[in-house]
Amino acid sequence: MSNRIAFLGCGSMNEAILGGLLEGGTNPTEVVATVRRAERAAELAERYAGIMAIAGSEEPDNNKQAAKGAGVVILGVKPVGIAELAREISGSLSPDAIVISVAAAVSIAQLEAALPPGQPVIRTMPNTPAKLGRGVVSVSAGTNCSPEQLQRAKDILGAVGTVVEIPEEQVDALGAISGSGPAYAFYLAEAMAAAGVELGLDEELALLLARETVAGAGLMLAEPGAEPSALRKAVTSPNGTTERAIATFDDRGMPAIIAAGARAAADRAAEITKQLG
Repeated sequence: MSNRIAFLGCGSMNEAILGGLLEGGTNPTEVVATVRRAERAAELAERYAGIMAIAGSEEPDNNKQAAKGAGVVILGVKPVGIAELAREISGSLSPDAIVISVAAAVSIAQLEAALPPGQPVIRTMPNTPAKLGRGVVSVSAGTNCSPEQLQRAKDILGAVGTVVEIPEEQVDALGAISGSGPAYAFYLAEAMAAAGVELGLDEELALLLARETVAGAGLMLAEPGAEPSALRKAVTSPNGTTERAIATFDDRGMPAIIAAGARAAADRAAEITKQLG
């Protein structure tokens, strides 16, 4: 199998994977990326010396050119354009090339229907902390993906964080937790900052306190063996201020609110998959 890796579309997620791979020692001459604009291609070529970056404005068949001879092809355009892109490159793919999609809501069946029969396909769901090498990326193997091909995908995606293998039917649930989850943390920081202002703190100070506290707590959670409940209990003294705050959150139904939000996110993902089909 070829060592060449093609990134078709190089938005924030595909660029995060590309950057992580190069940082991990992948030979840049084995990497090709396609984009729409010549300025973006030049930017990538300068930032990641040695890779080939091809703009659609200069090479109309840039995706086909990039896919030809690649061992791994990572589809990174918007979900609505994934099937069309898959059909576009079908004639250029090697039979054993692994096609990986990082697009939300596009099912394995939809990918396989747009590709040649027998093409190995892997559906993934990354999240935005991948940009910092601290992401969570799920992998779900398609019908024709061998264990060796799945492992190669895991090795590639491991460059941006933790890789978990799940059956495709769990992708929407995972997306509701890790995919949308960073926004929940940002939402919490927003609410904490607003509460600080309400208590009389300067707006800039309140934002600083909220931001650094949420970020610091995240680092504590990232420690080996860390468990959220144990960490919470460690800073919740009996009859103390934190205990009073947590009790108020419980009384107002915060756990149920979070569960309802996650369910709504999962349901919306399923709706989008149907719309794309």
